[in-house]
Amino acid sequence: MKDGHAILGLKYPIIQGGMGNISNAQLTSAVSKAGGLGTVGAGTMHPDEVEKIIVDTKERTNKPFSLNIPITVTEYTEELLDLAIRHKIAAVTLSAGNPSPFIPVLQKNGIKVIVIVASVRHAVKAAEAGADLLVAEGFEAAGINSSLELTTFSLIPQIVDKVEIPVYAAGGIADGRGLAAALMLGASGVQMGTRFIAVKEAPFHESYKQKLLKADDLGTVILGRSLGRVRRVLKGKYVESIMDLEQKGMTVGDFAEKTSEQHHIQGAVHGDFENGYVNGGQASGLIVNIPSVEQLMEGMMEQALRQIKQVSGYLQKSID
Repeated sequence: MKDGHAILGLKYPIIQGGMGNISNAQLTSAVSKAGGLGTVGAGTMHPDEVEKIIVDTKERTNKPFSLNIPITVTEYTEELLDLAIRHKIAAVTLSAGNPSPFIPVLQKNGIKVIVIVASVRHAVKAAEAGADLLVAEGFEAAGINSSLELTTFSLIPQIVDKVEIPVYAAGGIADGRGLAAALMLGASGVQMGTRFIAVKEAPFHESYKQKLLKADDLGTVILGRSLGRVRRVLKGKYVESIMDLEQKGMTVGDFAEKTSEQHHIQGAVHGDFENGYVNGGQASGLIVNIPSVEQLMEGMMEQALRQIKQVSGYLQKSID
């Protein structure tokens, strides 16, 4: 196991996932202040909007945080890279595209590079390109997902066996048991997105948070599989309408419009599930309360330690 959070200067091995256009300074700074790595997600936002969030985050905390740049999603990759360098951001998380051309320039400017991967092949390529850390994301995760549909439990150990750099596990993790499991699989820590929606500091609509609290193991659904545009979301009326359209046969363009960030904001920020949707991972069924970020992370660490000790004792008895 590699000490990834030491590379990033963190207290806890916990990273906040990028949240696209609903990203904000309140949550990002809260995660970083509590000892994890907060993340500003660029999504499809104009660099001016992203810069406002970065400046606001820096005013709220002097702890390290990351900027997530979804390479093939945004049309502003170069401008966002410049923002990261100019604001001396501690880390940049590269996703949704080939990270190789961007890693050297970021590292030359003292920025750690995290690459999100969803297969062993992509993990090996990212490591060979010089990434400092990887986030391996299983199919359980919320939002835009890999069409390979590999699950976290099987993906993490296979990637850990093939690379020498720290690997963080993402997808289906919401508590200390998930953290302990990730560590046992060889990961250096975890990245969470859905769980950080239902915290006090997250400025999302209360209906979104309550939707997560009410979700069960079947609370999420996949959209876009027939179009090669996999996205995991929470069930709802608007989502049902997209599913009906997809079943009847819709174009990639129509799907992109129906799942645009505007509709995402409509659900997540305004709580309008008639005209918008919200992302949600399979970890939704594990969320039963709305703590502060600090309470969540401290509780996770304590639960993970208890779980590991309990299992260690059980195994020791079996050996003895």
